[in-house]
Amino acid sequence: MVKAGLLFLVALTGMSGQDAIPAWPQYRGPAGSGVAADSANPPVEFGPAKHVLWKTDIPSGHSSPSIWGNRIFLTTFDKATKKLEVQALDRKNGRVLWRRTVPAQGFEEVHGLSSLATATPAADGERVYAYFGSYGLICFDFEGNEQWSVPLGVANVIPYGSGTSPIVAGERVILNRDEGKEPYLLAVDRRTGRTIWKQKQYMGPPERRTGSKATPVVWKDEIVLHRRNEIVGFDLKTGLRKWWAKANTQGAGTPGIGPDAIYVGEWFNSGEPDLRVPMPDFAALIKQHDRNGDGILGEDEFPERILQAHRAGLDGVAGADNAIPGKNVFRSADGNHDGRISREEWDRFLKTDSGPAEEHGLAAIKPGGEGDVTSTRVLWKEPRGVPEVPTPLYFNGRVYTVTYGGVVSCMYAASGKVIFRGRLGAAGAYFSSPVAAGGKIYFASGEGVVSVIDGGSTLEVLARNDLGEPVFATPAIVQNVIYIRTPTHLYAFGR
Repeated sequence: MVKAGLLFLVALTGMSGQDAIPAWPQYRGPAGSGVAADSANPPVEFGPAKHVLWKTDIPSGHSSPSIWGNRIFLTTFDKATKKLEVQALDRKNGRVLWRRTVPAQGFEEVHGLSSLATATPAADGERVYAYFGSYGLICFDFEGNEQWSVPLGVANVIPYGSGTSPIVAGERVILNRDEGKEPYLLAVDRRTGRTIWKQKQYMGPPERRTGSKATPVVWKDEIVLHRRNEIVGFDLKTGLRKWWAKANTQGAGTPGIGPDAIYVGEWFNSGEPDLRVPMPDFAALIKQHDRNGDGILGEDEFPERILQAHRAGLDGVAGADNAIPGKNVFRSADGNHDGRISREEWDRFLKTDSGPAEEHGLAAIKPGGEGDVTSTRVLWKEPRGVPEVPTPLYFNGRVYTVTYGGVVSCMYAASGKVIFRGRLGAAGAYFSSPVAAGGKIYFASGEGVVSVIDGGSTLEVLARNDLGEPVFATPAIVQNVIYIRTPTHLYAFGR
């Protein structure tokens, strides 16, 4: 077997083909970059009846394929048996090699759009490491023999579910467990599962609470984590919190990495003024909701939800749009607390609520430093086209992002200057992160359309490939094949 040092070098450099073992070993591939090896050249046009090398039925899940050599690893949730599983498939033909049940004692609460199998496994040539928010960490060798486990109990990230994945950094497996009353960042020995360090996370005041659903990334000797209201750098060796940059963000998306900076989608509800929805005036509320006709709104007459901002592709999806509970608005507007809202009270509330939107932005940050580096190491910030979930992609000196509705932005990585912004022509929600190979960039929509653009300085859509099923997982690319997971299948498309 190739020695561990060489295996990690392969994972970080992304070498493939004749140069080394083909690998896409974790979420977003080699070193979490989202960029395939230079020799990779998957097809541009593909679909259920075109360029299909194989197609395998799999249980549900949103995790991406993790690939090492001829092994593909996935986490799944079998809805029929109510079992969490780690699966290994043969990369040549998609045949399932083994399935291992993970013994969860209960299930975390997840959003209707989310999944109990969200975390992408990480592989290192010897073992595969999987995480479930309903269980914790578990490790298998490539033949499916359990090596160790670290039960952590059911995660408490109500109401969305876990979004983080484990990563391998040298001899450590790193996991972000940034939820609940005692959030932490964890490093365990990859061979034994023994805890190397456990860094408790800063909670923040109630009005600026912290937390994260993002996967950590490694930048040189630091671990960088996108949290609610901050981006933080930790020492890889000790786990100590070294620096942080304050941000108006909900901590959902994983940072993208480049040679000189990291790129973070600091997304916030109603962060872009042109997407913000104004509160209805009193006359409109009375017309629609005053059932007894007294010109006053009681709490039982008030709308259950009020739209706060647009999420293109998600408006109207229960619990997924930017609507806020009506009871919260009612209590804020009911100045004398009599359970009724008059025109005067509502007009007074609108005056206090009509301030400028808290803007968010795509930020370029130079890791390093000590303490609060908000004013010293944030290189630039672009306030428009900010992704909530998809990770920004650094590719050939440019940064690419995609937002709900299929809006793509391209910026110079050094300056943040916008090169272009436009639509892919594939609408809907976007949860999958963009990946690059062969000079092209692949974007998968939640509605199952994979758009391919040229990785240059103009928006040139080369293909729109409709898979006929939703896509939540980020594709994996090894050699000349792109692997795409839908809720029920794993596809291999190749030349």
